Amino acid sequence: MSLQVGCLSFRQPYAGLVLNGLKTIETRWRPLLSEFENCTLAVHIAQKDWEGSEWREVLTCRQGMTCTQIDDLLDSGERFGRGVVAGLVEVGETWVYPDSLPREEMLALEAAALLTGLEEKHLTRLSFPRWLKEPMYARGHKDIWTIDIPLALLPALPPAPHRTTEELVGRRALSDITGAH
Repeated sequence: MSLQVGCLSFRQPYAGLVLNGLKTIETRWRPLLSEFENCTLAVHIAQKDWEGSEWREVLTCRQGMTCTQIDDLLDSGERFGRGVVAGLVEVGETWVYPDSLPREEMLALEAAALLTGLEEKHLTRLSFPRWLKEPMYARGHKDIWTIDIPLALLPALPPAPHRTTEELVGRRALSDITGAH
């Protein structure tokens, strides 16, 4: 048995930062994740690194992390290596970065995205990140693709009597979006 979900490749360090819960806003030049609102998304760790270093500046200057803390965080993000589906995250609302924001709100969004210069980008809220029990080797793709994750790889969730089956695997199944059965 498996869980069928959409999957998106993230370059490092962003894949690890998403799965470790520090990056809670994903940014794209187009509304790539808007159709996946209220769905579970698999996080694939790409082979290549992100070319910029804005994330390091945001972690040190705005979140007050030390170099040692950042190094530990980067090591944690590399635990499964590259070219793997490593975890799951819930996709929230997508919106376009507003033309004018008070400085404090702009800084808060940049801190959540671990990226500066968000103007004209589509922002998507990410929540409830969790690592798989083991990596699942897969070749990355452009945009979002469908992947079947064996149930045995899904992380154990803390017991919560109010948690429904839908919350355990994602609020909407991929078939609800694509119309596939």
